[in-house]
Amino acid sequence: MARVEKSVLVAHTPERMFDLVDRVEDYPDFLPWCGGTTLRWRDEVTTVATIHIAYLGVRHSFTTENTKTRPREMRIRLQEGPFSHLEGDWTFVPLGDDACKVMFRLDYTFSSRALETVLAPVFDHIARTLVDAFVHRADEAWVS
Repeated sequence: MARVEKSVLVAHTPERMFDLVDRVEDYPDFLPWCGGTTLRWRDEVTTVATIHIAYLGVRHSFTTENTKTRPREMRIRLQEGPFSHLEGDWTFVPLGDDACKVMFRLDYTFSSRALETVLAPVFDHIARTLVDAFVHRADEAWVS
């Protein structure tokens, strides 16, 4: 099983960072590997979406159900995709009025050795750069 863990301190509120992560429909605007998204369901406690990967010739998709406690936490659980296991969480800890600590954890295992051979290099890159991409997006949006 692969695991990615990252935490950063940012000059943005937990609400702002939470909302950026929850707005999957905006991912193609700032995640270079994202070939599109399909929002299947969103309410106050759940977001279900399919994310389409289109990167370095690899095309695949996966669907997660994310249970949410805005603005503090989002738990990620696989519904469908090329994994036998995928789960993780985002946590947003307030630090004063205009900052927070963003913590991200993702555990995943591909469903077959063949899929792992093709997808692991791409998905590992995606998972390891995800937090930085959201922070960059928050910084850009703040300046705009």
